[in-house]
Amino acid sequence: MAKKSTVIVTGASQGIGAAVVRAFLDRGYNVVGTSHSTLTAGFAPSPSLALVDGDIGEAATAERIAKAAIEQFGSIDHLVNNAGIFFSKPFTDYTVEEMRAFVSTNLYGFVFITQLAVKQMLSQGTGGSVTSITASLADNPIVGEPASIPMMTKGGIATITLSLANEYAKEHIRFNAIAPGIVATPLHGNIPIARSPMGTYSDPKDIAEAVIYLTEAGHVTGEVLHVDDGAHAGRW
Repeated sequence: MAKKSTVIVTGASQGIGAAVVRAFLDRGYNVVGTSHSTLTAGFAPSPSLALVDGDIGEAATAERIAKAAIEQFGSIDHLVNNAGIFFSKPFTDYTVEEMRAFVSTNLYGFVFITQLAVKQMLSQGTGGSVTSITASLADNPIVGEPASIPMMTKGGIATITLSLANEYAKEHIRFNAIAPGIVATPLHGNIPIARSPMGTYSDPKDIAEAVIYLTEAGHVTGEVLHVDDGAHAGRW
C-alpha cells in the first residue's frame, strides 16, 4: 500500500483552515493542524490527525509543528499556509503594535514553517507543495475598505510565492497561492454582499476545494488562483 502523504495546515481552528483539514482527511492524507490556541473545530479523534497549538509567528512553534509531522507521520509532503489576521482601518490609524502583529502572523508565520517544510522536502527528494492564502483585496483595493497594512503583508505572500516557485522548480517543490474574496468566516465579519461581483459569499469549502486542486496539480506552480467571484477582474 502506498504511503500516505502528510500535509501541515496552519490556522486550522475554524473557517477556511478547519475546512481544509477536513478536506484533506476525507481524501486520505495525514494532517497536522495548527492554531494559536486550543483547536475548537470539533475534529473527531483520528490516527491521521495531529494537533499542535502555538503562535505561528514564533520560530519555536514552527519547529514543534515540523517535529510532530515527522515523528508521527514520517514526512512533510505539503504545507498550507492559512494562518493570518485581518482588520481594516485608515492607514494613519494603524498602531505600532498592530503592524507588528500583521508582520508576525502573516509574514513570519509564513517564513518559519515554510523554511522547515522545504528543508524536509529537499531531504526527502520527492518534491512537494506549499499553498498559501493571500487575499483578492491585495490586487483590487475597494473604496470603503481601507486595508493597506494587512494587504502589504498579503501582497508579500503572493510575491514570495512566485519567487520560490522559480527557486525550487527543479526540485519539484511547487508554490502556489489562493486569493479569496469575501468568505463566510468570523474573520470577515459583516462585509456588504454588494462588494461581491456575483452577489454571493464564498464558503470555506470553496477555498478548501481550491487548496486541494493546487496541492494535487503536479504541473502548476507560481500560480495565484483567485476565488473571489471575479472581484480581481474589475472595479467593485
